[in-house]
Amino acid sequence: MALAVRTPRFQPQPASISSAAAASTSLAAGNGARPCSGAVRASPFTEATSSSRYRRDAWSYAADGTSSSSTSSSADAAAAAAAAAAAGRRDDEIALQLPELRRLLDALRASRGRGAEGEGCGGGPGRVALVGTGPGDPELLTLKAVRAIEAADLVLYDRLVSNDVLDLVGEGARLLYVGKTAGYHSRTQEEIHELLLSFAEAGANVVRLKGGDPLVFGRGGEEMDFLQQQGIRVEVIPGITSASGIAAELGIPLTHRGVATSVRFLTGHSRNGGTDPLYVAGNAADPDTTLVVYMGLSTLPSLAPKLMKHGLPPDTPAVAVERGTTPQQRTVFALLKDLVDEVKSTDLVSPTLIIIGKVVALSPFWVESSEHDALKCENSCATEARL
Repeated sequence: MALAVRTPRFQPQPASISSAAAASTSLAAGNGARPCSGAVRASPFTEATSSSRYRRDAWSYAADGTSSSSTSSSADAAAAAAAAAAAGRRDDEIALQLPELRRLLDALRASRGRGAEGEGCGGGPGRVALVGTGPGDPELLTLKAVRAIEAADLVLYDRLVSNDVLDLVGEGARLLYVGKTAGYHSRTQEEIHELLLSFAEAGANVVRLKGGDPLVFGRGGEEMDFLQQQGIRVEVIPGITSASGIAAELGIPLTHRGVATSVRFLTGHSRNGGTDPLYVAGNAADPDTTLVVYMGLSTLPSLAPKLMKHGLPPDTPAVAVERGTTPQQRTVFALLKDLVDEVKSTDLVSPTLIIIGKVVALSPFWVESSEHDALKCENSCATEARL
């Protein structure tokens, strides 16, 4: 079916576009859609080598401390780190940050020690807040999340925390990128655990920012368990998970009386990687269940035929949504049997959420997508008739 590009509004007007036909281009323009250009493809998130990441994390490369050359030295170190990240040299990048991370830890410990002496008692450790930031739109943040972000001393943030959300971090807080993407993990999960623990033990108010909800495919449970075993106070501030936020954006009810009696969340990633981790497809092929696949772009070619093999009708409505709820959102509606080809032809990128189930046809965008396809077919037939 059609590719739709989101207009930057809370409830966007759908607009179908296609570079293959002039008629579909005029239809998109009539609905006020943005053209599918480089501006639309720009990421609203923090990619591993993005300049915004190194601007935010510049403090962690200030190896010269308070010397007059600290600014230029920090910039040089950040540039070296960016080059290391681009080349996949994770260890080199971490090594450039270690001196300043140690310096900050020492300062926090010294401050905590002075506070304890003044109060005449031992200073307790800080705390960690695991904060969900939703799928990308900063308007979907909870008030509690905003307060935690504004009060943080140190913010460890993932790739899928949007730039708009990071702009809310207080000026006095330090930000540190710990994101992961396919083929490049800026920190391993174990290293993230140790960073959280070290700074919390030093007395810092640490905020761990995660896209979506921290306890839905966010590994927040692992971090919470590790920190609690070390005696660190952990607060979990839930976020709107991508399934809820994106479904609402498209007018898709995840459950609906007489259509879908349940909803099931799947991860498209296997623990050890690979392209075929979805061994649950047999149980997931239920026509009365809405299936939502997180991080499933690379495994969709394996999942779709498995679902059909196990009994899910090939004409089941489906949608793939890239960068949902952000101004760069793009959507592809299609029948399950066509979804893989449609996604490939529109070149969607990560993060992409996939929703499969009869409820997808309840979206007002599904009707427009169908009408757009009919228009393309009529134009094609008319062209052939003239030849």
